Amino acid sequence: MGSGTKFHRILLKISGEALMGDGPYGIDSETVNRIAADIGEVHRQGVQICVVVGGGNIFRGISGAAAGMERASVDYVGMLATVMNALTMQHALEKTDVATRVLSAIPMATVCEPYVRRRAIHHMGKGRLVIFAAGTGNPFFTTDTAAALRAAEMGCDALFKGTKVDGVYSADPEIDSSAERYDKLSYLDVLSRDLKVMDASAISLARENRIPIIVFSIRRSGGLSAVLQGDGAFTIIGERE
Repeated sequence: MGSGTKFHRILLKISGEALMGDGPYGIDSETVNRIAADIGEVHRQGVQICVVVGGGNIFRGISGAAAGMERASVDYVGMLATVMNALTMQHALEKTDVATRVLSAIPMATVCEPYVRRRAIHHMGKGRLVIFAAGTGNPFFTTDTAAALRAAEMGCDALFKGTKVDGVYSADPEIDSSAERYDKLSYLDVLSRDLKVMDASAISLARENRIPIIVFSIRRSGGLSAVLQGDGAFTIIGERE
């Protein structure tokens, strides 16, 4: 178990938008390297980490071309975007001497391994950081749902969602200055209030498997390590006490 933290194994969900930096789309190398350094720091503390990355940063750039496509085809394009992000994150992590494996729900053996649950668990047991790409491999499911699914399959103690803000708010704090930040919410609170944290399928899956969701700012350097120690601002979503 990691020093100073109650978590032995966690899943970190990183949105594609988090990799854009201040750009309108694409991948900002400085941002990716900073996030990789934060993940590497926690990994070296002894916490087993698996990662799910989104693809919104790349999909934004091709959204015009996707206009008019059927939903399933659009979702497959998005899945391919997550593979590109996963390989980019793998390169950044390995520059910090963290051994990684990318496992894709859509087989593409030339660039990464196919997702097999036992293989993923084996890699983590060997001290490797596993990055899951291509969502669930099925259209009509978001990468949030993929994150909740993989967290359950890997037996994770918690699902950490890195966002652009430091927790869950009653409204978008970048638009509404009076928005309230919540320190703690139940799964039902999120669903009944329709809080835009993760989609309903992801919240329900986490609830069924009793996996707490911790929402924090991925933009803050050292934010992941701080939250694991119980410091800084974040929101915990879990069972009602």
